[in-house]
Amino acid sequence: MNTSELPSILLATINGLIASTTFLLALFIGFCFLAGLPKLRRPTRGSMVVRNLGEQMTGKTHYLSPDAPQGPTDQLRTPELLEQSSRQA
Repeated sequence: MNTSELPSILLATINGLIASTTFLLALFIGFCFLAGLPKLRRPTRGSMVVRNLGEQMTGKTHYLSPDAPQGPTDQLRTPELLEQSSRQA
């Protein structure tokens, strides 16, 4: 390896890295595009792609009004956990 060959070796290495990076990037983007195509279909109940649970629900959706009373929730005092702690005591 001579000093005169060093620039051509560096240039070939950079070209190889750029080519492989471009190929892998194009492969990844192409796969993501093709994998996302089924999601563009019109949603139906029989569709295998579910975008939200509203598509799978039957009947009319009932929402609570903003002023509906909602009691306090304590995740550490659920009946299941209280029963479990009473068994251990």
